[in-house]
Amino acid sequence: QLQASGGGLVQPGGSLRLSCAASGMAFSRYSMGWFRQAPGKERVFVAAIKWDRGSIIYTDSVKGRFTISRNNAENTVYLQMNSLKPEDTAVYYCAAQAGAISSTLSNSGRYDYWGQGTLVTVSS
Repeated sequence: QLQASGGGLVQPGGSLRLSCAASGMAFSRYSMGWFRQAPGKERVFVAAIKWDRGSIIYTDSVKGRFTISRNNAENTVYLQMNSLKPEDTAVYYCAAQAGAISSTLSNSGRYDYWGQGTLVTVSS
């Protein structure tokens, strides 16, 4: 089970940190990803971290602004979001993929478990 939290309303240029707590799974063996779905649009990849931290990838639009990290001792993955823009407004979902290789990290269809989503609204 995955539980995402940390969303909210923030002004453009502001920051938020999303958290995703995992339970009932061998967290350290799962690669973790963040996806987002804006109103009226499809769910898209944002960032992912491989189970062994051997690979971290981001979609181009968030590079240099977002940072994904994980704490295996706490079974939690984080998404630090800085310099937020109105176009970052979306429901953010965390997801877990068993094992995974680098080429599958951005493929939503390869993820085994999904959290419920947390809403991020960037607006003045």
